[in-house]
Amino acid sequence: MRAVSHVLALGAVALVLFVTLVPAHAETIRVADVTPLPVPADLIALRAQPAIGPTMVPLAPGQQPLTPALLANYVERQKALRAVNVLGNEAGGELTSDVLMGYIARGSLGGNSAVSAIASFTSPTARPEPALNPAALAAYIENGYQPLAQRLEHANAERDCLAQAIYHEARGESEVGQLAVANVIVNRARSGKFPSTLCGVIYQNADKGYHRCQFTFACDGRTDAPGERRAWARSAALAENVYAEFALGEAVGAVPGSALYYHTTNVSPSWSHTYNAVAQIGSHIFYSPN
Repeated sequence: MRAVSHVLALGAVALVLFVTLVPAHAETIRVADVTPLPVPADLIALRAQPAIGPTMVPLAPGQQPLTPALLANYVERQKALRAVNVLGNEAGGELTSDVLMGYIARGSLGGNSAVSAIASFTSPTARPEPALNPAALAAYIENGYQPLAQRLEHANAERDCLAQAIYHEARGESEVGQLAVANVIVNRARSGKFPSTLCGVIYQNADKGYHRCQFTFACDGRTDAPGERRAWARSAALAENVYAEFALGEAVGAVPGSALYYHTTNVSPSWSHTYNAVAQIGSHIFYSPN
């Protein structure tokens, strides 16, 4: 037993000496220190300005209305931000082999950076301008920009006008018959021969007296307030669906897109002989111009 103990002790001492004296083969890899470029002082000052302008008090998120002044300020602020030279070096000059190799070395995956670099120097005007740019924003403001509240008011008015027309012109018809009447109103608004809004189509010439308007209910002197609650609910629901199709540019599909006129089967107006009858749904006959 004593001999075994001596052997074990000598083995332990040998193991410790081996681990201590044998050199380690693993190498310690040191990651290079990366120091970010300092942010230019003018860029810091520009970023500190509120988006609505340096002289205005910013509002809480969600409370700032989109106005022409805000859009114009956004354009100017973007111009100023893009004018700051973040790297602090001079503007690009002649394309040399060193510059080209630098572009290739910094290239992103999925594209030929060398070709892109050459194109940017040789034909900078050939690069397409982004869809959202200062010129597009300025044109948007000039061409009748409307705040959200005003657009919602317009949409509600359009739906109400269409519901009134469906109710007074076809409340006794089937759903397909009512849809066909609404389809004619949409066709007129899209035709370029009538007003471009649904309300404009429905109340065209309503101020010129009886027999001069396009839809009798609009100028017969009677109240337009619906008297049948269930029929009005149907008309309002249908008007909401049709207006969505009109606003999205979709086809209503009840009658052909060329159908611009209709009359009931119990009358025979003189103009009906000059147009082509394209459909009869319920008590209405629908016509397209020749």
